[in-house]
Amino acid sequence: MTPLIVNLTQRPDLAPIVTRWQWQEWGRTQGRTLLSVERDVAQLLQPASGETGFVLLEGEQPVGSACLTMMDLETRPDLSPWLASVFVTPPARRRGHAARLVRAVEAEARARGHDTLWLFTWDTAPLYARLGWTGVGEEQHHGELVTLMRR
Repeated sequence: MTPLIVNLTQRPDLAPIVTRWQWQEWGRTQGRTLLSVERDVAQLLQPASGETGFVLLEGEQPVGSACLTMMDLETRPDLSPWLASVFVTPPARRRGHAARLVRAVEAEARARGHDTLWLFTWDTAPLYARLGWTGVGEEQHHGELVTLMRR
């Protein structure tokens, strides 16, 4: 089965799933409410926001998502835009889905005229390095060191 990546604006019915993934993976550990994450995901459905989200489907089953956001790391408001919230469900991992999602966000950023894209990660810098991203240092995020990368 060939995976398909859709823009969240094409499938707004998937927004609740993306919200749940983002809250479970990052939001609750950072003290965010489900409602605040829901508001952030709703922004991805507004073309004027400059932000967008993608969902990877296997058949009709959503198994991953990633976002293009304007602001993702509070300590670096000077940097924009960002590859953010790359997530693949545990049963669907190790199939190249994260790379597909990253490439979709990179292509969207290029199509919008952005020549640099940023991300931060706690522990997946080697994955992004294999995809051509360059580490540029460390930053603090919610009291933890994260690796800042660009492409």
